[in-house]
Amino acid sequence: MRKFGKTIKLFLIDGEPNGRMTCELSNWTGKAYKIPRILIKESYSREDLQNPGIYLLFGENEDGKGLVYIGEAETIIDRLKQHVSQKEFWTEVILFISKDENLNKAHIKYLESRLYEITKRVNHYELENNTVPSKSSISESEIAEMEEFIENIKLLTNTLGHRVFETLVNAEANKTKKSNTFYINAARGANGFGIPSSKGFIVFKNSEVATSTTESMQKSLKNIRERLIENKTIIKSEKGLVFDRDYEFSSPSTAAAILMGRNANGLREWKLKSGKTLKEYETTE
Repeated sequence: MRKFGKTIKLFLIDGEPNGRMTCELSNWTGKAYKIPRILIKESYSREDLQNPGIYLLFGENEDGKGLVYIGEAETIIDRLKQHVSQKEFWTEVILFISKDENLNKAHIKYLESRLYEITKRVNHYELENNTVPSKSSISESEIAEMEEFIENIKLLTNTLGHRVFETLVNAEANKTKKSNTFYINAARGANGFGIPSSKGFIVFKNSEVATSTTESMQKSLKNIRERLIENKTIIKSEKGLVFDRDYEFSSPSTAAAILMGRNANGLREWKLKSGKTLKEYETTE
């Protein structure tokens, strides 16, 4: 299916990038807010925040992994007031309301349940919800409307800086996986494959990791490797150490270094099956 460009309108309520903002998509009745926790009290008087809506509270754990709490409320600003006093982990909220006031209690319960399901499946962020939200019963036509609403929530949440609903490898990348996949086959059992991404480089599940590291490997890289083993992103198998899931690194060089157990230049180490390096791939037409 052909994809078309979209127009997104951002409005900085406080005139600064770290303040409150609204986000609207052309030809859509929904509206998003991104509000830092410390500015919730500045938003009490906004009339549209008296409406029903769905919200996502964002924070991080001590290891830097994203945390998210997904909720719904018939008066969304009142619920956020409660969370300021009751939940400590979060630093900002992204919330969604309807400009035409067409969201009712059943709709937002459906949205809450579906977004919880998607977040749990994607597993980029750790869910802070203590219970699984129940899904309301709505008509077939309403389900279609809410599923379209969800697609726009996913788009705008990503635009506003949180990839909580985005899979690492999208459908298009999966189709071209074989032709655009880069490989490393090196000493001590390193045998991995992956693709460059907008954030860095994705190493694919089942990539084999070097069984040991060199003495000269940077300590920061060794710490990343140890953390990935501790959180079971890298596990022990019959083949040795392997990635248990697709994992996105901040750069091709970090990905290559973890895989090879030594300092590495990812632009030179990652190669297509033809032998072309990642650097050559990125700089030649």
